[in-house]
Amino acid sequence: MSSATTPPTGPPTSEGVHTAALAASDQRVASVLRRLELDVSRRLDGLLHGDHRGLVPGHGSEPGEARAYSPGDDVRRIDWNVTARSTVPHIRETIADRELECWLLVDCSPSMNFGTAEQSKADLVLAASGAVSLLTARGGNRLGAMIAGSGGATIIPARQGRTHTLSVLSRIATTQTADGQAAPLGDALVRLRAVARRRGLIVVISDFLDDPASWKLQLSALSTRHDLLAIEIVDPREMELPDAGVLTLIDTETGRLREINTSRRSVRDRYATEARAQRRLVAENIRSAGADHLQLRTDEDWLGLLAQHVGGRRRRRANTNVVGGRR
Repeated sequence: MSSATTPPTGPPTSEGVHTAALAASDQRVASVLRRLELDVSRRLDGLLHGDHRGLVPGHGSEPGEARAYSPGDDVRRIDWNVTARSTVPHIRETIADRELECWLLVDCSPSMNFGTAEQSKADLVLAASGAVSLLTARGGNRLGAMIAGSGGATIIPARQGRTHTLSVLSRIATTQTADGQAAPLGDALVRLRAVARRRGLIVVISDFLDDPASWKLQLSALSTRHDLLAIEIVDPREMELPDAGVLTLIDTETGRLREINTSRRSVRDRYATEARAQRRLVAENIRSAGADHLQLRTDEDWLGLLAQHVGGRRRRRANTNVVGGRR
C-alpha cells in the first residue's frame, strides 16, 4: 500500500520571495506606464509633430524649393542659376532629415528618493522621461538613454520602436537609487557627449544639485550640436521649511546629519532665501549654456507645465521663421 506524498510546508525561500517581488514590481511598472501613455497621448499628442532638427549642421542636406532672397539669409545658399534666369536674387532651401535621435540623461542619484508632495522626485523623473519618450519615439525616430546613479551610468543604445521605448522606461522605473556618493552630473554629460554623436535632441532630467561649475561647460558643449532641454526636478520642501520644531535632516548622498530648529522664523526665512538663490543660479547657468529650461515640481501639474513649454517652444520657432523670412 503506497502512501500519499504531501507537499512540504514552511516559510517561503528567499528565491521565491525575490521572484514574487520582481513579478509584483513588473506589474506595477506596466500599470504606471499604461496610465502615463494614456495621459501623454490625451494631452500632448501632436505637439511635437514636425518639430525636428537636421542631422547635420546647417539647414539640411537635400535640395528643396528656391525662393526670393530676404535680408538676413545666408548668402552661401544663393542659387546662382535661378538668380541669373530671373535677375532677382534667389536662395535654395534645403530639406532636413526628418529622422530624430533623442537621448535621455536620467538622474537616479539618492537625492531623488526625496518627496513630500503627491509624488517623490523619482516618480516625477519617470513621468517626465515617459512624456518625452512617448512623444519623440515615433515615425522612425530613435530613443537612447543614460541612467546615472551612485552605482555609475548605464547606457541603453538608441533604437526604434514602441517596445524599445517601453523597455527604456521600465529600466528607469526599476533602477534603485542606492545610498552613497552619486556620480557627478558633469561626468555623465561628458560620457553622453561621446555616445550621442548623431545630431538630435538631448533631454537632461535632474535636480541639478551639483555645483553648476561642475556641469555648465559640459552642458554648453552639448548645446553646440544638439537641441538641449534641461528638466529641473524640485520638491516644495527643498524651497521652504515647515514650522515643525526640531528636525533631524540627512543628506542622502553623503549621509551627513544635522539638526535644525524650524520653529525659529529667522531660520525658515534664511533657508527660503538661500534656496531661491540656489535655484536662480541653476536656471541662469542652464540658460547661459544654451539649453531650454523647464522646472517641474512634485506638487504641481507637471504634464500641464510640459505642454505649455512645448507649445511655447513651437511658437517661438514659428515666430523666428517668420522674422527670418522663411515663410
